[in-house]
Amino acid sequence: MSAGHLLVTGCAGFIGFHLAKRLLQDGKPVIGLDNLNDYYDPALKRARLDMLTSDSNFAFLKLDLADRAEMKALFERFRFSAVIHLAAQAGVRYSLQNPHAYADSNLEGFLNVLEGCRQIVCPHLLFASSSSVYGANTRLPFSVHDNVDHPISLYAATKKANELLAHSYSHLYGLPTTGLRFFTVYGPWYRPDMALYLFARAISEGRPINLFNNGNMRRDFTYIDDVVEAMTRIIERAPKGDPNWSGANPDPGSSKAPWRIYNIGNNKPEELMHVVALLEKGLGRMAEKTLLPMQAGDMIETFADIGDLVRDIGFRPETRLDDGVAKFVAWYRGYHGV
Repeated sequence: MSAGHLLVTGCAGFIGFHLAKRLLQDGKPVIGLDNLNDYYDPALKRARLDMLTSDSNFAFLKLDLADRAEMKALFERFRFSAVIHLAAQAGVRYSLQNPHAYADSNLEGFLNVLEGCRQIVCPHLLFASSSSVYGANTRLPFSVHDNVDHPISLYAATKKANELLAHSYSHLYGLPTTGLRFFTVYGPWYRPDMALYLFARAISEGRPINLFNNGNMRRDFTYIDDVVEAMTRIIERAPKGDPNWSGANPDPGSSKAPWRIYNIGNNKPEELMHVVALLEKGLGRMAEKTLLPMQAGDMIETFADIGDLVRDIGFRPETRLDDGVAKFVAWYRGYHGV
């Protein structure tokens, strides 16, 4: 059994690619796992993967999380020093059309990861949750210490389920697990199903952009480099459990078990219309806007309380929105030859 590798699931995805690249730059050996599905253009995933496979410290495995036998074999082969689980079926709107994909990947797949980590006594499992778990909550900023029992999409429900499954394994087996609630992560090599990418493509091609809720949306846009910096610090900080945690007054964001939840956000909600203006500036074209009503499963505003993140790892995101959008546009123009 090989020791010392870090496992990054979803390594050909947006966040997984950037994290794996950073870990390799830090001289750490990485095993990357991805099923390279066609939820969005696999060519983009392969282009990311090509950059990773050029590093001799990186090994790639094409594998589906829901394949129980193959996942068991993977964990029998490697004794990972940490597992960073970022693979998932993403997308709030897609979950309305294809719910079973979320059960296969986000529930069964995550259970296979947990079982593998239990099997090798993994020192730390980090896993991707989402700001969408806040669902029907309206108190802002969203805090990990608030109850999140009212998801408004199946995608959000599966992410909440991941947090609960992880806690049960932390409690039963002492497996240290940390859930990361990401808030609208963006940047170069972005996902083409996300709003910034969709807007950039439509604007550059002279097509109208769809703005739901008449464009009155606010998001806590978080630049990818800030997200990766926070994650690399958290990898080294496995939770130990809070001895003061009380079942009489349970804190939803921590536990007596070695389990923890963090918001990974920018702590600054931005108007979607302002983001569109930055894209227009970067692309040198005005957007034709189609104003539409709110879509099922969407949230009007997201805004992260990152007090725990700042206190525990001493990090606060620093990338300004105009700088981050400019870097995304520069990548977009180069990648697409615009």
